[in-house]
Amino acid sequence: MRYPKNRIIEEEGKVPGHLYFVVSGFARLFHYNDKGDEVTTHINCPPGFITSYADFTNQKKSDENLECITECELLRISKANLDQLIQQSPTFMDFSFLVFQQSLSYNETRARELATLDAEQRYLKMMDQYPEVLQNVPMQYIASFLGMNPKSLSRIRKKIIR
Repeated sequence: MRYPKNRIIEEEGKVPGHLYFVVSGFARLFHYNDKGDEVTTHINCPPGFITSYADFTNQKKSDENLECITECELLRISKANLDQLIQQSPTFMDFSFLVFQQSLSYNETRARELATLDAEQRYLKMMDQYPEVLQNVPMQYIASFLGMNPKSLSRIRKKIIR
């Protein structure tokens, strides 16, 4: 399915209906903090999976929104259909386990980096590993994802350019 830019496809306060595979485009997970500011918690790099994993898996209401940053081509599967595939196919069960492991590993690495790397190091790492994000995602989302405000990111970018 194709989704337009800026479309919210999963809303906070609801159980995530689908696990999405991003064929093309960029999507993000975000929530609102206690001040009402958006906090971006995940930005995908196609191809890959995205949803509020814990809430999707446990079928609980999520506090996150899933939004298409750019136009996206997405494949989606419901929890019931995913469970059915896992039960019917040992290969698909192995694949699902691999995706879950990769998600856990990514989240552990991200948490460690937010705690141990300074803002400039986090940005440089993103430049090195995910240059396509920097080319396609608005800076305010990148700043939020990296745990800084847009002004700090702007200063870091100017420093790096010099």
